Amino acid sequence: MTHASGKYADFEGLREKAIALRREGLSRRQIRDRLYVDNNDILNRLLEGEPAPEWTKRPNTKDDLRTKARELRLQGMTYDQIQVELGCSKGSISLWVRDLPKPERKRTREEASAIARRGWEVTLQRREEERQETKRVAAAEFATLTDRELFAVGVALYWAEGSKSKPHRPQERVTFINSDPDMISLYLAWLCLLGVPPEHLRFHVHIHETADVAASERYWADLTGAPESAFGKTTLKTHSPKTNRKNTGEGYHGCLVVRVLKSADLYRRIEGWWCGIVEAALKPEQQNRT
Repeated sequence: MTHASGKYADFEGLREKAIALRREGLSRRQIRDRLYVDNNDILNRLLEGEPAPEWTKRPNTKDDLRTKARELRLQGMTYDQIQVELGCSKGSISLWVRDLPKPERKRTREEASAIARRGWEVTLQRREEERQETKRVAAAEFATLTDRELFAVGVALYWAEGSKSKPHRPQERVTFINSDPDMISLYLAWLCLLGVPPEHLRFHVHIHETADVAASERYWADLTGAPESAFGKTTLKTHSPKTNRKNTGEGYHGCLVVRVLKSADLYRRIEGWWCGIVEAALKPEQQNRT
């Protein structure tokens, strides 16, 4: 195959490398990044016939659960008892075993209620385990992050959460505010990638007056690693006694404002980067991208 730019001219050689990486256990995304293949169709052809490694597959135990549920039903178990045993919902059990004969009921109403409660607890536990496993597998897909990926993520992050110049309020300066420490850490990593020197950063804490202000100031200082001189005066938020606030407790640290000094030119570049990302994403040839 000959690509317009000659990038994929040695298709067979590229395929050999892709298959070797696949057999080492790499995901599609990792292979794409390793071989610099940015075309989804090409990647599909390179990996044609090669199964995905087990760690990239989302756990699916429905077939096994269905078989076990039918076995237990034939042994005379009720929906509640099967739910306790397998940890799946009674709705699923009903679909799996509805063609099988119903067992004779031999328990009291209280016993049935107790079994139902245990079954629901088991179901919740199983769902939480599945949720955590799905998150673990998904997180593994981003075990590494290229500078290019961090750059794009940072641009989108800023355009979603950062301050922007408006026709009614024209101001070209880079200011970001968020309460999520991970968002703040990622944003600071992005600024570092862009070459923004630490001495050009200023921080301000915004927090409700009823919170532990001093503890929150220490928290953000530790997270950012910035000196005390980089922090301005904390802004206290007031609220009515009738306000039913949800953001309370030990995990509440308010919001951190991160401002970049002398950032008009950087702001203009961010706006341009964002426009470029949007235009590139909407191009017809990008609709089947990886």
